[in-house]
Amino acid sequence: MAIDPKTKTLVQTLGVVVTMGALAWASVPFYNWFCRVTGFGGTTQVALADQGREILDRTIKVKFDASKERNMPWEFKPMQTEMEVRLGEEGLAFFEAYNPTDHPVAGQAAYNVAPYQAGGYFNKIECFCFTEQVLQPGERVQMPVSFFVDPEILEDGDAKFYKHITLSYTFYEIDLPEDVQAALDIDSGTSDLPGGAENENGAPASVN
Repeated sequence: MAIDPKTKTLVQTLGVVVTMGALAWASVPFYNWFCRVTGFGGTTQVALADQGREILDRTIKVKFDASKERNMPWEFKPMQTEMEVRLGEEGLAFFEAYNPTDHPVAGQAAYNVAPYQAGGYFNKIECFCFTEQVLQPGERVQMPVSFFVDPEILEDGDAKFYKHITLSYTFYEIDLPEDVQAALDIDSGTSDLPGGAENENGAPASVN
């Protein structure tokens, strides 16, 4: 039985929503990768520092937002709330993260921009979000992001009217890298236990 065009479109749309929800649930890093490739959900682009791009007199305001997943123990905030840049001009912003716990914590940042349609024109050159971050107990760091807004935004029928773009990051906790975890195990002595482990007197340690 043939499906009418409206029903087919609805089914396809629901399929995309369900698929993206499943991807987000299964793997945040994979979801980020998908968004970077497709521009889905206001995800930004990645560019080189020097592309001989044009810099226009037209300016746009960039606002900065920071949040965390519920179980992420870090403190995380932008060092500036907004800045104004010319289209094509490289901007540099900083975000601060602090680990108030007594143990190392690893994190990865998910990101997007709003309005979503601006994602295709917002280019990052360098960003802390490209790699996982590890903060030691009590460590506080300032993390840079360099970016520019592509002048081609003026050729977009809707995006050319945007007066500001909001760049948002959300940090979530991830497993510690293997080398960091291994160092912790050695320091705590757990790498020698169990299985023939010895206590501090050289006698075999009991394992319950």
